[in-house]
Formats: sequence, C-alpha cells, structure tokens
Amino acid sequence: MTMSNIGGMRGFLASSIGVTCAAALALPLAPPAVAGTERPVPTAEAATAARPAPRAGTPTTTTDRTATTTTTDRRAAEPYAPGGTQSLPLEPLTRSRATPSAPGTTEQGLPRRAVRGFSLVGVIWDDPEAELHGRVQVRTRTAGTRTWTGWQDIDTHTADHRADPGTAEGTSGRVRGGTAPLWVGKSDGVELRVVPEPDDPEAAPGPHGTGASALPSGLRLELVDPGDAAEAAPLSGDAAETAALPGTPEEVPRTAELNADVSAVTAADAANAGLAPLGATEIAELSRAETERELYAINAEALMAQLQAKPYVGPRPRIVTRRGWGADEGLREGKFVYTKKVKAAFVHHTASGNGYRCSQAPSLIRSIYRYHVKSMGWRDIGYNFLIDKCGKIYEGRAGGVAKAVLGAHTRGFNSNSMGIAVLGSYGAKKPSSAAVKGIARLAAWKLGLYGMNPRGKTYLKSGGGNLYRKGKKVRLNVISGHRDGFNTSCPGRKLYGKLGSARSKAAGYQGR
Repeated sequence: MTMSNIGGMRGFLASSIGVTCAAALALPLAPPAVAGTERPVPTAEAATAARPAPRAGTPTTTTDRTATTTTTDRRAAEPYAPGGTQSLPLEPLTRSRATPSAPGTTEQGLPRRAVRGFSLVGVIWDDPEAELHGRVQVRTRTAGTRTWTGWQDIDTHTADHRADPGTAEGTSGRVRGGTAPLWVGKSDGVELRVVPEPDDPEAAPGPHGTGASALPSGLRLELVDPGDAAEAAPLSGDAAETAALPGTPEEVPRTAELNADVSAVTAADAANAGLAPLGATEIAELSRAETERELYAINAEALMAQLQAKPYVGPRPRIVTRRGWGADEGLREGKFVYTKKVKAAFVHHTASGNGYRCSQAPSLIRSIYRYHVKSMGWRDIGYNFLIDKCGKIYEGRAGGVAKAVLGAHTRGFNSNSMGIAVLGSYGAKKPSSAAVKGIARLAAWKLGLYGMNPRGKTYLKSGGGNLYRKGKKVRLNVISGHRDGFNTSCPGRKLYGKLGSARSKAAGYQGR
C-alpha cells in the first residue's frame, strides 16, 4: 500500500470522525429523569388501570473496557396506549380431566378470560436464578372473533439469554426470570396453565407435596401489545429542526416533553452517524469496494492492523434501523455500553414461534423489546441484531450497528461478541435459506470490520455460566451457536446445523 493511499485513508478517517463529533454535538442536553420501578398489580382488573407514563433520561455514551456499567435510572410503567403490557398474577388451578397432572402437584395458571388486545405472551417470576421445571401452555382468542387456538407450548428457557453475572445490568435488582416470548398475533382472550414436573422419586418431597416440583414464586403472565409503528415515525417539521440544533436546553427553546423524547431518539440515530442520515429508517447496502473504504472510517485499530494486509470485509448489507422498526426509545436505559471489539458472533433463535408474516417482523421485534425491558428488567433488547425468515436484517440493541455494543444474549460471553437472533423457533423447523444468507452477510460485514475470519477460531474469556467457569479462556468458532457458550438448546437443532454453511458463505463474501 502506497503512502498516498495511507494518507487518503487517514483523511477519510478524520472526515468521518468530524461527522460523528458534529452529530454528537447536536444531541440535546438534559439531566436524566429517575422514575419508580413498575410493580405488579394485585388483580387482573387492576392491571387494566391507566399507569403513569415514563420520562426518558438523556442518553449518554460511555465506553467500558470491562463490560460493566452502573445502572442509574428505573422506568415507571407506561399507560396502555397503543403499546403496553398487561401483567396478570397466576393462581392455583383446580385439577380436571382436561388438564391432568402428576399426583401431589399444584398447577398454576389463569382460567379463560377476555383481556385487552395483545400479540405476544410470556411468563415471568421473581428470582432470575430460579428455574421453571414444568410445562407452560397457553391458548388465545383471535381478536374480534370467537375462535380459540389449541394449546401452544411456551419455551421455558431461563438464564441462557441474559447479561453476564456480576455486571451492572445483571445485578440491577430488577431482573426477573422468564420464559421465551411467544408470538400469537392479535388476540383479546387468554387461558394459561403451568404444570410442574414430577420430582426425582428418590429426592426429598417438594414444597408442593410428595412427588411435586416447586414452581418459582411470583409467577405472572405478560401480555404484550407492540403498538403501532406510526408512533415511531421519523421526526418532521419543528421537531426535526429542533433535534438538529446544537446547544443546551436554555439555548434551544423547546418543551420538556419534546426535549426528553427527541434526546433519546436522536441519540439512537446519532450512534449510526456516518452510515446513515439522522432519522433514517434503513442503512443502505454498499458494494465491497465502498465497504472497504468505510472500514477505515469506522475502525482506526483495524486500519493500523491491516495496512500490511488485504482488508477482508464483506459488503455492508441493508439494515433496518431502530427507527425503522419503531423502537420506543423511552423504554430503554439511556446509556450505551461498549466492549473493546467484536471477535465472535453468537447465533440464536428467539423461540417465539414461526407463525408470523415477514410484514409483521417489526411488530414482533417491538414486542420482544418491550418484553425484555419491561417484563424481564433488561436495559434494552438483548440481541445486537435480528433477522426475519425473509432474510431482512434489523438493528437490535442501541449504540451503533458498526460498534462493539455490549448485548445480553449469551450469558458469560457477551463481551467482545455480538448476538444475531433469527426470529422464530428452529428446533424442528428448518430455517429459510434467506435467513441463513442474512446471517452470513451480516457476519461477513461486521466481523470483517474487526479483522475476523468467519471460518476461523477465537478465544473469549468466560464471564461465568453453566459450561465454563468465570475467567476461563475458551476457544470458540468465530461464528458460534448460543449452545457453544451456554448449555441450552438455542438456536435450535435445525438452525445450529446450518452454521457451517453460514461460515462458508460469510468467508466467501469477505473474499477469502
């Protein structure tokens, strides 16, 4: 590489930094708001009452090399306007022939009832370390009809998708245990049953009686309405102009409400500065040549490492931004948290079922986001990226698609990695070729920005989990399945079997 080329790259890098800094200066400044934690409502009727709306604190950007940060704000419950959660406490159920259980067990659930509209369900409990040993089944009524579905199983995975032990997010005091979320489509009626597994016959009697497993305390059914995407439409008119103005709140006249809303939304947009204009709903795809030039603008460390070598990076795929899928930026915590680099990609499935249309993917993502934050108590959606069965790629956790954003996807290995979740359940169903191609294209680009070979191996230090002790250096595939870092069935047997193909395709996209 000639000195003139190096000089040109450095000039491009300096220009990009200038753009990023200018965008950062455009963020409105306001002190963070502190709100109370959402508390369970005592009855189903009380759950329908309006609740006070949260106010978003000013999003700020922090870099944390140890992948820990202090969580400072707690969100209040939001009112039920399009987009909300009904949280219903479970109750003991009378055994019947229709719902048989082992002798001595105590089932919990909810008898059939009408409720406000929702599209996604999950069950949560108080202790995030507790496991639910049992079967969770739900049936729902299609909105506006008298038609009820058959019983559907809800995946009872617990601690596998989560922040690392000992981190600020993992020890915030508001994290709860929970099942996977299940997408059921627009519904207005629900019935639920939770049947405990029998204890080991040689074990001591369980708290629920001889031969019965204990269910976690504080079981609640979460009914999530994803809301309308129109709520998150791009800013326009006075709001758009105000969002772009530099200065303090005193220098830029605005209402307190506008300041809070715009600051959160603008920060999420600005995290992708240099890749897309503020307010963009998509980040455009680039050719390989354009992406190689982008590499030097995004990652100075990669520039210095690759001055003597060919930069293997795949073409940037099209990515739907958080604004594009309608993220309510007031739900998440304001701060962005980063680790040093991206050395590996962990592939997941959301275990939310396959009964969605690709046109419904934004609603499904908004539902998972709300479930992760409001029900599970996480700081943001856990995954860094999501891919639907049509192969479309979506930005997940806020902080910038090209940056090393700390996620909550693979307990013990969230640092220096990214989580890619395919929407759906892939234990028995094969993923679409479009989804596998989406994994490969995304991995080729993002891993390439950090000099990683999709067909290679890397070492990650465990943050603690059920496979590896904390501090152990573990050799993993650069593209791994969730089960490689944590003992879980995720990403499902059928999707896990496609990772070899994804690695080969990704390497090909990088020109290897």
